[in-house]
Amino acid sequence: MLGLGACTAGSQLGPGQGWTEDEAKAIAAWPGRQPTGKPDPATERKIAGIVAGMTLEQKVGQMTQPSILSIKPAEVGQYYIGSILNGGGGYPGGKRAASAAEWAALAAEYGRASLSTDMSVKIPIVWGTDAVHGHNNVRGATMFPHNIGLGTANDPELVRKIGRATARQVRATGIGWAFAPTLAVVQNQRWGRSYESYSSDPAIVARLGAALVRGLQGTLNGDGDVLASAKHFAGDGGTFNGVDQGETRASATDYAAIHGAGYYATLDAGVQTVMISYNSWTMGGTVPFGKMHGNRAMVTGVVKQKLGFDGLIVSDWNAIEQIPGCQRDHCPQAVIAGTDLFMVPDDWKTFIANTVTDVREGRIPVARIDDAVTRILRVKFRTGVFDRPITAGRYTGDEAALSDRPLAQEAVRKSAVLLKNDGATLPIRVGRRILVVGDAADSFPKQS
Repeated sequence: MLGLGACTAGSQLGPGQGWTEDEAKAIAAWPGRQPTGKPDPATERKIAGIVAGMTLEQKVGQMTQPSILSIKPAEVGQYYIGSILNGGGGYPGGKRAASAAEWAALAAEYGRASLSTDMSVKIPIVWGTDAVHGHNNVRGATMFPHNIGLGTANDPELVRKIGRATARQVRATGIGWAFAPTLAVVQNQRWGRSYESYSSDPAIVARLGAALVRGLQGTLNGDGDVLASAKHFAGDGGTFNGVDQGETRASATDYAAIHGAGYYATLDAGVQTVMISYNSWTMGGTVPFGKMHGNRAMVTGVVKQKLGFDGLIVSDWNAIEQIPGCQRDHCPQAVIAGTDLFMVPDDWKTFIANTVTDVREGRIPVARIDDAVTRILRVKFRTGVFDRPITAGRYTGDEAALSDRPLAQEAVRKSAVLLKNDGATLPIRVGRRILVVGDAADSFPKQS
């Protein structure tokens, strides 16, 4: 099975070809979904023409997403880069207190660089950021409660409004893609990222996740709209013993019903990108499918085929290195599995070189590369960046767009939880000894 072998295992398989008996069973557990929209024929013809005129290096460049800490604007044009990102600690010029205008100026510089290539059709870049509860990497941006708080509020309209406010913040910095919402359905509170889950109830996760997508994306090409990303597919909240990036053990039916619920809802809401999860999945606790980034049955068989998703699939930060036989800059198995855009923050140059070599030596089919680039271009066309840069929006550089304190205050009020004082636990009796354990026991930042 592809999820278990070395990087080159099954490398001759193209999209949609041959499933093992276990893979077919796993795919069949997911109810079919009727796509809510259809690709525009005229746009599809444009995309096909662009892809047909691209070199292999240009195609793989579009599939590559470096960090702003490791790529200069000039290199974007040189290597035909399709996307960049900033993670925590990635700021313009290393300046943590950078203003919205400084962020936007850097975004504009990267954007101009992407249009400076020797390609006959210039392809604009798209910048992604972890704006997961507001634009949390930007000084002065209003923060909203994490998903666990918004799940407590259980108010889809509130979540939609937070999505709109977050999108304005992101556009103020000249960025067009937010890596949210997280659709984890937490099953074990020992998971250290439980606060990223709206609920242990899949229905609440689905309802609120879809609301955030509608808020973030709007009509996709308005001044206050950004791409959303449904993440992390699938099962990140269900790992055994709550071990982060661990093993999710579930039957195929439970896996689809519990951990897939949010994806049906967000795809119906029009989400344009899906991010793959670090975790692995073992079907029924006995049949290992391996790491999700190498799981072709789930990425291609379920997301692209069964769920009819025609947007782009992006990897998580250096996640491909967790697949047996792969490294962070080399993983044909992940390409074959169906990921389209690769988050390789630092080792992007060697990733491009290795992937080009894999295609030329027959380890990755050209058809898989063309599928990836087609999806990337489709999403870019839908956002309107071919006609107008993200940085041309009316919120660009606007510090006022970063702030929405009344909305945050409303969210805090609605997410407040009243605990029952069973057994007269509080107030704590003077002189009573209480053990508090963990490295966050005396850490205000972690506790908040």
